[in-house]
Amino acid sequence: MVGLALVVMSLKGFLIPNDFIDGGIIGISLLAYKILGFNLSLCLILGNLGFIILAWRKISRTVAIKSSIAILLLAASLELIHVAPITTDAVLIALFGGAILGTGIGIIMRSGGAVDGTEIFISLARKRTGLSMSELIMILNSLIFLLAAFKLGIDKAMYSIITYYAATRMIDYVTYGVEHYTALTIISSESEKIKHTILSDFGKAVTVYKGERGFLPGGAYTKVDCDVIVTVITRLELLNIKKAVTTIDPNAFMFVQTINEASGGVLKKIVDH
Repeated sequence: MVGLALVVMSLKGFLIPNDFIDGGIIGISLLAYKILGFNLSLCLILGNLGFIILAWRKISRTVAIKSSIAILLLAASLELIHVAPITTDAVLIALFGGAILGTGIGIIMRSGGAVDGTEIFISLARKRTGLSMSELIMILNSLIFLLAAFKLGIDKAMYSIITYYAATRMIDYVTYGVEHYTALTIISSESEKIKHTILSDFGKAVTVYKGERGFLPGGAYTKVDCDVIVTVITRLELLNIKKAVTTIDPNAFMFVQTINEASGGVLKKIVDH
């Protein structure tokens, strides 16, 4: 709810009244609203419909349900909640409007949902084109901002690029890193149950290192063999897997590492959100 409130504040208090846009599905929806006069809430719902279907099939039902709720609540809030324009200064709109928007989207992602499913479609296109995720995102958003420059003016388009940059930086900051993948390492006395849960309930592959537990202050010579479990997952999956591990073993030791790139092995077919 906090994330949604920030997104609504950014859109209605900064971007919409001043003809600024963002990238992705939100940016496309804003363009359709500004240029063609389409209903903004309807555009957001229809634009994310494919993402919800893919999330249900390829990521998890929890992500699909949370994202559906977030998108519907955002659409309803844009229709029902009035927010007076906060400023007309272009620099403040670009920086603060983008930062608030990115913070809101980041909080929603941290909660296991999403309100912009652009990257899930791009991940499919990547397999057909051979281009990287960042290259495809750049191409898509370049087209959005070129159209904005043609229809809304070059100044608005350039300020919108700043808005988009500020939003993406805040999303990265709130969700702890710019990586598409996250490595979760787990050390627990209930390693067999945890491996089974990750494999069966989440459909994720694991790598197991053979280690020793017990090298602690006051007990340096007390040690037992253990399995060190490592799984490479997406940010949207991290919260649910950590909760499941904690349920099995509240004393499990876990740490998260950022990964800038991963390939091969048994990664899920669609991993970028």
